Amino acid sequence: MALLPILCYPDSRLHKVAKPVETVDARIKTLIADMLETMYDANGIGLAATQVDVHERLIVIDTSEQRDQPLVLINPELTWTSAGKHLNDEGCLSVPGIYDGVERFDAVKVTALDGDGRSRSVEADGLLAVCIQHEMDHLMGKVFVEYLSPLKRNRIKTKMLKQLKEANA
Repeated sequence: MALLPILCYPDSRLHKVAKPVETVDARIKTLIADMLETMYDANGIGLAATQVDVHERLIVIDTSEQRDQPLVLINPELTWTSAGKHLNDEGCLSVPGIYDGVERFDAVKVTALDGDGRSRSVEADGLLAVCIQHEMDHLMGKVFVEYLSPLKRNRIKTKMLKQLKEANA
């Protein structure tokens, strides 16, 4: 297993739309293991392949307290969303240190392949539902800050570019 570099906003690669995973093979299983290790190391609860510069429809999530219940979703598709929505404070490993409110569906149902290539269906509410929607946005090339006002987005972009410049100095 290996830690993968996480792309940071406003990196243009975060806006690439991911392609479906063709086969769940040894390469994908290695990628899943590396993504989980990377997510846990960064203290995240979700990571999309897009965030590690792999543009395939794969996300890993673990919202458990013990951090021992990984959920792997390959080629996820939302099949149902609740009527209700609410505002959640969200953060992102690609936008470190930034948290802001994003409106999401209260509950969702998603179908996907698991890490062994078996079809599965997951019904989620609460934090898991928010996390699934957030990570699926990444697969569509969307970062959560794009839900914010242009003013907030520009402030975040300026802050992130400044941090990048300081890190490379």
